[in-house]
Amino acid sequence: MLYNECKRAFTAFNDKGYNPMNFSAKNIRNIAVVGHSGEGKTTLCEAMLFNAGVIERMGKIETGSTVCDFDELEIARKSSISLAVAYLNWKDVKLNLIDGPGFYDFEGEFNSAMRAAGAALVVTGANGAVSVGAEKAINLCLKAKKPLVVFINGMDKENADYHGTVHALQEQYKGKIAPIQIPIMEGNKMAGIVNALTGKAYKFTNVGPEEIPVPDIYRRDLEEMQAALMETAAENDEVLLEKYFEDGFLSREDTIHGIRKGIFSINVIPVMAGSALQNKGVINLMNEIVNYMPEATERAGIPATDLKKDTVVGVACEENAPLAAQVFKTAVDAFVGKMNYLRVCRGKLKTGTDVYNPNTNTTERINSLYVVRGKKLEPVSELCAGDIGAVSKLANTGTNDTLCDPNAPVQFDAIPFPKPVLAMAAFATVRGTEDKVFGGLNRLAEEDMSFQVTKNPDTGETLACGQGEVHLDIIKRKLKAKFGADAEFKLPTVAYRETIRATAVAEGKHKKQTGGHGQFGRVLIRFEPCEKDFEFADEVVGGTVPKNYIPAVEKGLLDCLGHGVLAGYPVIRMRAVLFDGGYHPVDSSEAAFKTAAELAFKEGMKNASPVLLEPIQSLKIAVPEQYVGDVMGDLNKRRGRIIGMDTLEGLQVITAEAPQGEILTYATSLRSMTQGRGKFTESFSRYEQAPDMVLQNLNKA
Repeated sequence: MLYNECKRAFTAFNDKGYNPMNFSAKNIRNIAVVGHSGEGKTTLCEAMLFNAGVIERMGKIETGSTVCDFDELEIARKSSISLAVAYLNWKDVKLNLIDGPGFYDFEGEFNSAMRAAGAALVVTGANGAVSVGAEKAINLCLKAKKPLVVFINGMDKENADYHGTVHALQEQYKGKIAPIQIPIMEGNKMAGIVNALTGKAYKFTNVGPEEIPVPDIYRRDLEEMQAALMETAAENDEVLLEKYFEDGFLSREDTIHGIRKGIFSINVIPVMAGSALQNKGVINLMNEIVNYMPEATERAGIPATDLKKDTVVGVACEENAPLAAQVFKTAVDAFVGKMNYLRVCRGKLKTGTDVYNPNTNTTERINSLYVVRGKKLEPVSELCAGDIGAVSKLANTGTNDTLCDPNAPVQFDAIPFPKPVLAMAAFATVRGTEDKVFGGLNRLAEEDMSFQVTKNPDTGETLACGQGEVHLDIIKRKLKAKFGADAEFKLPTVAYRETIRATAVAEGKHKKQTGGHGQFGRVLIRFEPCEKDFEFADEVVGGTVPKNYIPAVEKGLLDCLGHGVLAGYPVIRMRAVLFDGGYHPVDSSEAAFKTAAELAFKEGMKNASPVLLEPIQSLKIAVPEQYVGDVMGDLNKRRGRIIGMDTLEGLQVITAEAPQGEILTYATSLRSMTQGRGKFTESFSRYEQAPDMVLQNLNKA
């Protein structure tokens, strides 16, 4: 480890009175550190902070001592569950690292990190393959046109396969992958690197990388890699391409210029390697991020709506311009309150100023402003364009909101958070704490836009809706830790319905004599199927049921619709026709006819071939082609129907239908079948008659 060198950097960092505001947009890089869960993203951030002298020693995931995994739940799980921000100074450039979780269930945090970042550092293991998390991160960067670099981590492990991993990346992203390093191996472990762009070799030592002559064994590999980089550089610049055709080679300066241009245009993805845990290759990585990742001022303007002109504009990263910032994360604490993390896209954000929030049409006062390093908040008086920080105690501002100059109002597009795919019914574990539980869940939904709390109008249940079982388990634990409330999540009740398939006539007669005025009401009602949820008709002739009692008959029937005769579910698609009856001039009343209608309903429904209806959901399932067979086979087991199939962005999109009761936990199953690569959306389609076995299972439950 580079302990002595970084100890000196730590001392110098603290002695010189470092001011995190002394940076312009030109010298700021916002880097999202993303990739598959467990690949070492947080450890890599730790090594970078250590190398910059920000921390005195590297923390460890196992001991819960890292800067970015500071939440109690993260420490307990030994993995990230939310994004964290940590800044450092490297070669007079401020790096804002945004450490995003890699597990599938926290895709919302991943998307927030990508919105805040100007570029990405994709971390993947040296296992000879492209992990799902790395694949998703690279695809999103390409789609969002964000520059990125791939860091192959774990080169200290016995079975590390750098060349196999590079080959897998090249196969999947043809023409884009540009390895710029050759690992120097001693035994099976990485002992140094050869930089193909500079032609220099370095050996890892206890005091940092030490330049050495390029070992003879790697000279041929270096020549081949440099030739490939020349060709790649030429492909990204017309002038260089012409020079390359004429001369057959490019100078080192021209090659670096072409590669940097390719990185900027997302045509080139540089690949580096090292070990975050052993802090090997990390300094080289930090140097390359500073050298090759585009400055904030070089990036294209961020799309936003000019609210005065009602036109879409590109918000350029200019310091001397009206303020425009966007909140990309909100943290809610029962004691501290709400903290909004934001990126200043234009102008300067200063304490003591009023800013306009077009999302809520309110004005907010900036009283406290911070730069962030994990859980540590450092007060500052301003943030310039391109920088990232946090604001506390804003009453009407949340994730996605824009904060801008009131005289130049703009509004940024919302971050594309994934819709919930798993819903569970939420209950208070302790009776009497319902307000505390549901209030806490709604507060958590403020900070996590991929989590929603809804009320099912059909069943009356409160639903906690998230990205998967792990996500909802974390929500439950956060509820306990932050708000002291215990909740229980159960499979939600399926909103079955009942209806009739035949026509039946039923008599309802209510007669009761208790002394004095009695009770009498008699109705004859014809029950028949219809397309509407419920329809009532009056065909009484001759006044056998007086007009003033007919509304009571309808009211009695309406009261019965909530509970059918099969399993007690609401009744739909029924027409009830009152066509005859009888009354008593003294004993008849509205209550008597209402009761008579209820008796007729029970008898009539039993005799009209009652059936159970189940909700059918429409599904759109997007999966890579190799998983289509497994997904279709699984849908058949769930009584699903395949409607069609299409291709979109390299994925096979299956359109299908399936009973809701069969897909309550489909998110978990699809993830397992596709190794996390599949996604789906669902929406209610219609009600259909359920098989007899469904009714039998309901009656057994």
